[in-house]
Amino acid sequence: MMTKKGPEDASTVDWKQERHDKQPARLIAALSIVSHPVPHRVGQRLLLLALAEGRSVALSRNEPDFLHPQGGLAQPLADPFVSSRSPVVFSPGPEGSLRLEAGEGSKVSIAGEPLRGTRMLSAQEVATGVPLELAERVVLLLHLASPVTRTRVEALGMVGNSLGLQRVRDDIEQVADLDVPVLIRGETGSGKELIAKALHQRSPRRDRPFISVNLGALPKEIAAAELFGAVKGAYSGAVKDREGLFRAAQGGTLFLDEVGEASSEVQVMLLRVLEEREMFPVGSSTAVPTDVRLLTATDAHLEKQIQEGRFKAPLLHRLAGYEIRVPPLRERREDIGSLFLHFAREELEAIGEAQRLNVPEGTSELWLPASLASWLVRYPWPGNIRQLRNLTRRIIINNRGQPGGLELDPRLEQELAPPPALPLTPPPPVNPPTPEPKSTDRPKVSDFSEQELTATLEACGWEIKSAAERLRVARSSLQEWYQRHIRPSSGSEEFSRVYEECQGDVDSMVHRLRMSRWAIVRRLRELGLQRP
Repeated sequence: MMTKKGPEDASTVDWKQERHDKQPARLIAALSIVSHPVPHRVGQRLLLLALAEGRSVALSRNEPDFLHPQGGLAQPLADPFVSSRSPVVFSPGPEGSLRLEAGEGSKVSIAGEPLRGTRMLSAQEVATGVPLELAERVVLLLHLASPVTRTRVEALGMVGNSLGLQRVRDDIEQVADLDVPVLIRGETGSGKELIAKALHQRSPRRDRPFISVNLGALPKEIAAAELFGAVKGAYSGAVKDREGLFRAAQGGTLFLDEVGEASSEVQVMLLRVLEEREMFPVGSSTAVPTDVRLLTATDAHLEKQIQEGRFKAPLLHRLAGYEIRVPPLRERREDIGSLFLHFAREELEAIGEAQRLNVPEGTSELWLPASLASWLVRYPWPGNIRQLRNLTRRIIINNRGQPGGLELDPRLEQELAPPPALPLTPPPPVNPPTPEPKSTDRPKVSDFSEQELTATLEACGWEIKSAAERLRVARSSLQEWYQRHIRPSSGSEEFSRVYEECQGDVDSMVHRLRMSRWAIVRRLRELGLQRP
């Protein structure tokens, strides 16, 4: 039974929340599998514990082992296309930064950009989450995680193991069995109703009704009657008594979403319910006792609404007997792979194509291309989980009956707009930076010697654009010089011969042919040569 909460009860709840908020969180770098040729590997994690001890970690096909946060079999990446002899090395840097180095022959991209040599990642970038593509097949997310082993594996119906989601689960366990109001804050589409259901299912009221209503969808003129009931004749059209949602939820839980949309009349009536545990149906002078646990949610800034006179401060204080903040999807990027797989499985089962996820070990076929997986992780998701679910459904439907892996329809990608590139810290300069010359002082290609131009192009992997930016010369001029002095032609016979001699290794071909990686990949496709 719901009783009034006295000062002692309130202080107990406040102390519990304060204790929870002040728990120290020692976070370390980790790698989570966003996409893998074998779908059940998605969500497995590697804690980079050695970095916290000042040691490096070498990642290859055969070691170290990844483990699901909730337990299970530990396994290395084990994809035959990931290099076993040229590992990717993670080393600790100053002030929480990380140094990432790809071994010779390794195919690694960071946020869609090829990694050449060494790259420094700042502590802020690691905290945001950095996607890494290995051999264009496996996508990992470098992020921060807690090294604490959880003894509890209850997922509460929520997919993911990010730090933000774990805090939500902890909050639910902290308050679910207490008969106090809970205010759930989070952006639209972030899963607030799922949290309300979890609170109800873990409460003593679990066998009683759970009723959910969106206040933003209720017409304001009938919102009070819908919630609190009304007597016959109370308003135009009230031809009989209306029970109301509070009485329908008697003994159980009432969840009010978008509580910031409540009218002044509804706010006053809600405050009375919370303070006196009774209500007056519209048009009635007789109080009706209530035994309902009230859960509310909002994506609005209620404090600002209070300042503007649109929301009552005493009501906020009563609603927020305990607060749960739901992190937006962009703050829990390590969960995106697991969420996408979860939604994809649901949709594939619905259309009778669940077998597409039955991928054997060592397969060369990709159920989810690495480029699409990286795109999913980098996208900002303004609509959060709801948007991801809807997008997954559209991807599955667009690929219905098609052989091979899933692909993102170009029209859909254009509709969503490409995700912004994650900001990455460039390598520290060897010499102090010099002021950028004015446009009138812009150097010309002829100002550099052939050795200087060749060395710069080689250092940039024969990427004309990158070399031109480093030299601060016109790209077209450098392209013209390159075609005249470095690569006057690229005949098919020579290209095929180098391809055979390098056994199809693109990085070796870059060095031999003095062509950019992407130019070589494009030529391979034109000549119909199969890459290993």
